[in-house]
Amino acid sequence: MDDPYKALGVAKTASQDEIKKAYRRIAKTDHPDLNSDPAATERFKAASSAYDLLKDPEQRARFDRGEIDAGGREKPNPRFYRDYAARGDNPYRNTQHGDFGEFSDIFSDLFGAGAEARGRSRGGASRGAQAQGFGAGPGFDDLNLRGPDHRFELEIGFMTAAKGGTTRITLPSGDSLEVKIPEGARDGQTIRLRGKGGPGYGQGGPGDALLTLHVADDPDWTREGDDIRRILPITLDQAILGGKVEAQTIGGPVAVSVPKGAQTGQRLRLKGRGIKGGDHYAELRVVMPPTIDDELARFMEEWRKTNSYEPDRRRPT
Repeated sequence: MDDPYKALGVAKTASQDEIKKAYRRIAKTDHPDLNSDPAATERFKAASSAYDLLKDPEQRARFDRGEIDAGGREKPNPRFYRDYAARGDNPYRNTQHGDFGEFSDIFSDLFGAGAEARGRSRGGASRGAQAQGFGAGPGFDDLNLRGPDHRFELEIGFMTAAKGGTTRITLPSGDSLEVKIPEGARDGQTIRLRGKGGPGYGQGGPGDALLTLHVADDPDWTREGDDIRRILPITLDQAILGGKVEAQTIGGPVAVSVPKGAQTGQRLRLKGRGIKGGDHYAELRVVMPPTIDDELARFMEEWRKTNSYEPDRRRPT
């Protein structure tokens, strides 16, 4: 980081409040606990170093005058440095373990009071922070943060979603897991696998794996909330005379009573035969015989002479 102002996205004339807000904005989007993208981690590291330099008005002024570099190190001037370091009121002699100060406010906002309290200790950077390249700088001493959550997409079959079941997945880490799909799972529903996300920082535990479910379409079944709709084909004589017909439900076949004069599109309700106590609707569809023989044709000709009728063609039946 050569230019701390650029790292924070502010002008050199920015106020201290503007600098703090810029750092908050970056921390809320790019902190490793919130964003696992390596580029975001690098932006956050640069912003953290920049904020550590600029949050102190006197240190900021020294940088602006060219006395120290972007890392807070003295520019070549041995005598000046010796004289300055010998001063009893020098606030920069121990920059590696300085006051958590402004950082605690920001991390308290992002991760709660627990992170703030953990961040106040002085014993050096946590192993998790060092592993991420944060070093032992101010604001990261013994900081213990929960690992980031990782999100994944998982497609499941219609019947698995309706009745529940299990499926096996392989995570990027190589771990193979058996995931339980709850009965009545919905498209877009998220399943949380605790402790299967990214590793924590310091003593923080791992994050979770979040599986967003996508329920595959099925040509035979239509879901309407917890209700199920399925086409039930019936013959011409069943439509006219009525009778018992076997209908498939998600729980298996059941006998359905088709009324006389049944119409295509008419729905028969099977209470409690849907998902988790929802209903099943058998939508009737009259199917003509595969062939029209002479006997059927002669019968219909005679029937039409005295029973012809016109359907309402303004709307489908």
